[in-house]
Amino acid sequence: MRAIFKKYRIFFVTMGIVSAICVTLFYFALKPKKRLPIFNPADVNPELVDSTVQYIRKDHTIANFAFVNQNGKTITQKDYEGKIYVADFFFTTCGSICPKMTTNLIEVQKAIRNNPKVMLLSHSVTPEIDSVPVLKAYAIKNGVDDAKWNLVTGDKKDIYRMARQSYLAVKLGKPSELYDMVHTENFVLVDTKRRVRGFYDGTKKADIDKLIEDIDFLCKEAQ
Repeated sequence: MRAIFKKYRIFFVTMGIVSAICVTLFYFALKPKKRLPIFNPADVNPELVDSTVQYIRKDHTIANFAFVNQNGKTITQKDYEGKIYVADFFFTTCGSICPKMTTNLIEVQKAIRNNPKVMLLSHSVTPEIDSVPVLKAYAIKNGVDDAKWNLVTGDKKDIYRMARQSYLAVKLGKPSELYDMVHTENFVLVDTKRRVRGFYDGTKKADIDKLIEDIDFLCKEAQ
């Protein structure tokens, strides 16, 4: 047996290499390619979507916006042009889910700190309380990096319109509560083309891990 192997060792080695290459090629050919969906209003729970856009099934993008951040600077879509970003809705006096959401966004901030392609955007749902100085104090307290993360305030109707018509992320209670303090734990992932690519529970570590993974995927997709 040893003599046979010695005689045909080049053949066996070659076959072994070819077999390994074939197995590897089959693995990658059969392995499902990762894809992130592109969400439109018609794809999302109607409770989270304004009735005026619920019928839209394709080509939905985040609308233009202009809000003021923790440093008193007006932030618009131009500041996020060509960026991947995570958006959410919060308020500084929230004692329930917001602290956990902020803590988890800090983890996302750490993950993207050295990635110039990615930013964060948090909208206050109580802008009448969350003035620029209040947002600044909140940012300092929680270690917000001004270069990566904008906490914004502005006209309440504009913020809620963005939440329900663009980000598809804020629940509506009674009609009389259209601009009352209603929000969800959702983090919304937006790609470089201003399309919604994912929703994540901002209070759950597993969702945060997946969000960071999906951000990395979108960065590679955008290359």
